Amino acid sequence: MSEQFGCRLGADAPAPALTHDEELGHINRRLLLDTIPGVGRRTAEIIVAEVGSDVRRFPSAGHLASWAGRCPGQDESAGKRGSGKTRKGNRWLRGALVEAAHSSMWTKTYLAAQFRRLATRRGRKKAMVAVAQSILRIVYHLLLNEHPYEDLGELYFDQRQQ
Repeated sequence: MSEQFGCRLGADAPAPALTHDEELGHINRRLLLDTIPGVGRRTAEIIVAEVGSDVRRFPSAGHLASWAGRCPGQDESAGKRGSGKTRKGNRWLRGALVEAAHSSMWTKTYLAAQFRRLATRRGRKKAMVAVAQSILRIVYHLLLNEHPYEDLGELYFDQRQQ
């Protein structure tokens, strides 16, 4: 019956084993992502599983966001702007990022301030997608530089305007 669903039980197809260094690398990356507000253990595991442990294959954070389908569209013709709808992208990554954005909006951090600032102008759902893209860009830089997240603070936008 298991062959009916495309999988086989038994020792014929063993799962590829990770070396000790690879396991430590995955754990370290997960712990780095845990420093982002709204990203918990499970979300960090999903991000590492879907994006991969080496983000150097993406030239920039924008390329990663585009690959994940988190960039707004650029539909313009004859000077008229059309839909800015994002692509579908990876459904697991999209769900994890939006969930992280939703949970980060209840904190007193830069991401929550960004959400509140955008939600007043664009609406809650579009603000949630924008914060999800910001989280993905933060993930890129954390995994590239292997440095924990340092929050800019809840008052960042207010201080910037002064």
